[in-house]
Amino acid sequence: MTRLMIHEDPTLPIHAYLDGELDPTNALAVENRMATNPALAVECERIEALQRLIREHLPREAAPPGLRMRVEAATGMRRPRSRFAQTQYSWRALAASIAVTAIVAGSSTSMLLSPQRSDSVRDGVIDAHIRSLMASQPIDVASSDRHTVKPWFNGRIPEAPRVVDLAKQDFPLVGGRIDVVGEVPVPTLVYRHAKHIISVTAVPASGRGNSAPVLSAVNGYNMDRWVEDRVAYWAVSDVAPADLEKFAELFRTTPPDQ
Repeated sequence: MTRLMIHEDPTLPIHAYLDGELDPTNALAVENRMATNPALAVECERIEALQRLIREHLPREAAPPGLRMRVEAATGMRRPRSRFAQTQYSWRALAASIAVTAIVAGSSTSMLLSPQRSDSVRDGVIDAHIRSLMASQPIDVASSDRHTVKPWFNGRIPEAPRVVDLAKQDFPLVGGRIDVVGEVPVPTLVYRHAKHIISVTAVPASGRGNSAPVLSAVNGYNMDRWVEDRVAYWAVSDVAPADLEKFAELFRTTPPDQ
């Protein structure tokens, strides 16, 4: 029986597991690893959600007309057609492939421009917050000084985030990190309230007007989202909803120089 190979990337077996490419023994081994490693379990859920999203918005296209005949001819199951017929078929296959490409590209563009993109960003922000809580520390740069945290982002992302000091309001700055949401590196500020961590992720939102905070609950976490100066801010935490609303209001109204 083939044994599960050890990869440098521990997430590779998860892809094979979700694609049904593992035998029962190796599939069980992956399940046991995820049971003892919450980070792998979260990664499995993320990959499964991405696959589901792709299936919903990019349905599998039907095979081009004539593909079966080409396969049969290549394997000797069907005699080749005349040169004229082959030329005619080649042009038809080319036209069909172009049409399929256009449909897939159009579907991808529609998905990126649709309101469901906000759901994708929301899920990405939540996943990043959960992964940070599982790490040894939820930050890349540890400092309560905004003059240290803000410059740290320079050179790592196109634009450093807006940073405010809320220590006097019982929301001290802990530091910051870079998350990847929708394959885009984005800055995340980390604040603390009592024993709770608050992640504030700034995602570019060009073309959208300013909006007031909207509170919601997602996967057991509270989230407050608002748009300001073409940036969408996502504040995520397990603090009480009232505390998160208070934090969002303070973050929005406190000038960066205070």
